[in-house]
Amino acid sequence: MLGSGGVSDGYEVGSKRQRMMESTPYFAVNSGMGGYQPYGYGGGYQPPSFPVVRLRGLPFNCTDIDIFKFFAGLDIVDVLLVNKNGRFSGEAFVLFAGSMQVEFALQRDRQNMGRRYVEVFRCKRQDYYHAVAAEVNYEGIYDNDFHGSPPPSRAKRFNDKDQMEYTEILKLRGLPFSVKKPEIVEFFSDFKIVEDRIHIACRPDGKATGEAYVEFTSVEEAKRAMCKDKMMIGSRYVELFPSTPDEARRAESRSRQ
Repeated sequence: MLGSGGVSDGYEVGSKRQRMMESTPYFAVNSGMGGYQPYGYGGGYQPPSFPVVRLRGLPFNCTDIDIFKFFAGLDIVDVLLVNKNGRFSGEAFVLFAGSMQVEFALQRDRQNMGRRYVEVFRCKRQDYYHAVAAEVNYEGIYDNDFHGSPPPSRAKRFNDKDQMEYTEILKLRGLPFSVKKPEIVEFFSDFKIVEDRIHIACRPDGKATGEAYVEFTSVEEAKRAMCKDKMMIGSRYVELFPSTPDEARRAESRSRQ
């Protein structure tokens, strides 16, 4: 579910996500704002490839933190887990800070995550953008002339979430890595939350994963707060999912490891 503005909100979500990607170090190099500029043998400028890889064969219980661990030591800008028909497909896109990071990432092709080996391969910028568009359930978000109606899948996806079993806890995904608790409190300012029960998930090295868990004062309040699904914190749209105390505790335990 997008904001109350409907189509215009969906377009704004896509535009802000695109502007976020254009602010990564890759675009700074590619636009000639400084740094290394590769040249081919013919002496002409050769722009670096878009620094994204595609993963296939991931465990179906895979999370962002598992991918951060898999690429330990590399500078990840964004992780996008690919869902099909509301379920994780076993594929993901990982955006890095630069083309050299991609070369290191490709060396981890067919290494194991749990009991499964993971394929890591190059993909095109447009593949990543299409996956982002599908994730926000909005077709044509990069077309400035788009004036159509939102696709039917958006309503279906929200209905799927609406039918899930709720507790007092919601999971947030897609947060800015720099997010702090006061920003989450402000995001839910119209709802009753338990402020000392906000947990921002972190990797073992202390860096944020882009996920958080928020406890509300009741199940009904958590359901009401789902209207904030796919609204913005900073330059990132935030997905909301029903969660459980057990899942939140496991995330908190991993952050302490």
